[in-house]
Amino acid sequence: MKVYVLVDNKVVDLRPPGMKAEWGFSAYIDSEEPVLMDSGQSDIAFRNMLLRGLELPQKMVLSHGHYDHTGGLMSMLRPKMRLYTHPHAFLPRFYKGVHIGIPFVKERIESVADVVEVTEPMKVVKNVWMLGEVPRKYEEAVLEDSYIVVDGKKQDDRILDDTSLAVKTDKGVVLVLGCCHAGLRNTIEWAEEVVGDEVKFVVGGTHLIAFKPSELPEIIKWLDAKVEKIAPCHCTGLAYEFVLKEKLGEKYVMVGSGSVFEV
Repeated sequence: MKVYVLVDNKVVDLRPPGMKAEWGFSAYIDSEEPVLMDSGQSDIAFRNMLLRGLELPQKMVLSHGHYDHTGGLMSMLRPKMRLYTHPHAFLPRFYKGVHIGIPFVKERIESVADVVEVTEPMKVVKNVWMLGEVPRKYEEAVLEDSYIVVDGKKQDDRILDDTSLAVKTDKGVVLVLGCCHAGLRNTIEWAEEVVGDEVKFVVGGTHLIAFKPSELPEIIKWLDAKVEKIAPCHCTGLAYEFVLKEKLGEKYVMVGSGSVFEV
């Protein structure tokens, strides 16, 4: 199977030419039945998808409700498309007083696509699971000074809607992350429990940028014992990507807009 990175903060491969980057994430999971994950923050993901010669699938998953994963949504949605997302993804949410949630009202999205709200693990297509809410035993990557609005009242935003996709292959589980606010170790262990197999490959935003340098060694040591390949991008933080490359060697794979991660 292949994971096409449609949008990342950087472009690392100019083939095909014309690929663009932006702060955000979107991926096209080419398994037995294709699935879209996230949309970036503009129509760049859609344009990059066309440059790649890919067609819109009938199913799409939102990893969570932040603007940089949902802003390009209306460029991708089509009638009869099924959109899987946590109900919290539609809530107003703010970071340091600035709105960072989905820039579309729920009713507009529902006027185009069939919205399926998910809190528990769900098989989206054959061998591809949306993980639902991720139990948090290890560190989590939430945003300081952030809140959601529930029934007109402010609540601290633990980003409970953060989820990921787990793809079962004959080589192990491929874990596709949006931002991984639920925490990398938490998400990997939960994916293994849901799928019943070991996570061997990770691609997407790890949100390691949320942690202090002193907190990285323990996480990296744990990862090194667990995975065969990791392709971190987006909210990992470029400096931390270089740390992962230094510590994990050939297990590290650099990806960006237009990259293809193949298992």
